[in-house]
Amino acid sequence: MFTSKPKPALPVAAALLLATLLPHITATAAVYNTLDAETHGQWQSLTLALGDERHYRALEASSYSDSLFSVNFTPGACERPWLELRVDLGERQAESRVANRVPGDLRVDHETIHSGTAEFITERGDSGFYVQFLLEEPALLVEEMRRGETLRLRMMRAEDDPWFMVFSLAGAAEAMDRARRQCHRDIH
Repeated sequence: MFTSKPKPALPVAAALLLATLLPHITATAAVYNTLDAETHGQWQSLTLALGDERHYRALEASSYSDSLFSVNFTPGACERPWLELRVDLGERQAESRVANRVPGDLRVDHETIHSGTAEFITERGDSGFYVQFLLEEPALLVEEMRRGETLRLRMMRAEDDPWFMVFSLAGAAEAMDRARRQCHRDIH
């Protein structure tokens, strides 16, 4: 159900469409307007806007046809970005809920293995599910992503059922720098 197949680069327009569906919300799914999109290698940076609300995102949507990984910056917490994976399920979800919490590991190249919890979340009316990563040292992971080539994810859906994904980091540093700068400009 949650397997993703690698695919060549996803067109930026399709990635931006997916990005509009990804705000960090907890009540109901909302579609944000996408502003100021810019490509940085395999990554993009953009602004998500809904009324006066803004989120700034660096995302990689070219490694899989149905998934994207993002680093998200929110005004007031620009130095504490949150990490999220979105996987398209192909049908709209009936309810908003935490569907599962499983062990998850993220690793850049041969650097630190960042172990924590992967929380699988569905949003009512959204066709995907989100994985939010709760890690002890997310700032260290983000710094390693800035210097690395490949981000690897492992989520244990069951004791003997790991799910692996790999994302390119080509352009990640530039995309994250731009998203962070835009976030800081928003609060000044």
